[in-house]
Amino acid sequence: MSVDLVEKPSPSTTTPSSQAAALTVKPLTPILGAEVGGIDLRQELDAQTAARVREALLAHKVLVFRDQPLTDDEQIRFSRIFGKVTPAHPITNGLPDQPAIMQNVKSVMTSRVNELDAIARQQLRANSKGRRLRGWHTDITFVANPTSVTILRGLEIPDGAGDTAWVDLEALYAALSPAFQQLVDGLTAVHGRDDARIGYTPLPRDDGRTTGPFLSEHALVRIHPETGRKSLFVNPVFLKYIPDLTDAEGAALLDYLFEEQAGRIDLQVRVQWRTNDIVVWDNRNTSHWGPLDEIHFAAERIVRRTTVDPEYTTGPTGFRSRQIVGEPFYTLD
Repeated sequence: MSVDLVEKPSPSTTTPSSQAAALTVKPLTPILGAEVGGIDLRQELDAQTAARVREALLAHKVLVFRDQPLTDDEQIRFSRIFGKVTPAHPITNGLPDQPAIMQNVKSVMTSRVNELDAIARQQLRANSKGRRLRGWHTDITFVANPTSVTILRGLEIPDGAGDTAWVDLEALYAALSPAFQQLVDGLTAVHGRDDARIGYTPLPRDDGRTTGPFLSEHALVRIHPETGRKSLFVNPVFLKYIPDLTDAEGAALLDYLFEEQAGRIDLQVRVQWRTNDIVVWDNRNTSHWGPLDEIHFAAERIVRRTTVDPEYTTGPTGFRSRQIVGEPFYTLD
């Protein structure tokens, strides 16, 4: 899907730098995703090349850079072309010497032990709303100002496994009928996270901030601040309920939207990782699931993530996201 960029200067008005002239952008699907080549991210990008990378992100939403063996410092420097760098995560600590970098290790994540006893787990299940969530999510929507752009580096990737998929939430909104668009344009939704309640109490944060619980309220449709385009703001992992609807009405609506998000494979792109790949995505108009094949492989998978520019979202009615419980996110820069 093509995107009309807002007030972007035409690259043809200036002579391209040697870096910018070497840059290539190859779409991965007609709707979503592109592979970017011709540049070495170990080198600092000049202003013109950085601007073209940002324009490519607005146009394609997911960018894949192959064979980029960056250091942690180089990943942080590259991240800054998209905005101000945040801590690793509102709940999870970053690396001891790099608080901006969150490391996900498959063997660590899958070996976590739930603190609840058998009876408490049964009570939790009995009092929870069961939905087929799969793994689709937009990052940290339990805060009022989720990060704008995510940069993920494949430090250790198993052969032929560890894939991530993305879905275009702008295209998903555009696929709705005008009557349905009018309905969702006027709704908000509450997002939340409370790891301790489900038996996984987080470690204390190094900066002393809260690890939860978190609740925030967002518009169900958000407007992209740079392109002005509308996208569905649906997140099966963190979205809990729609305040203006009854529980039954809200559940029916969300179940439909979640199933559309998962089932519209024509609006998705699936990326097969290789070690030293970098993938950048726009967290404002996409949802992702990765590694989506996690249960099918036993090999180790290690990725390192940086994020930038926490941003309060705005909906078609002018509703601005608000924090209900917990703290908004912040930047290190």
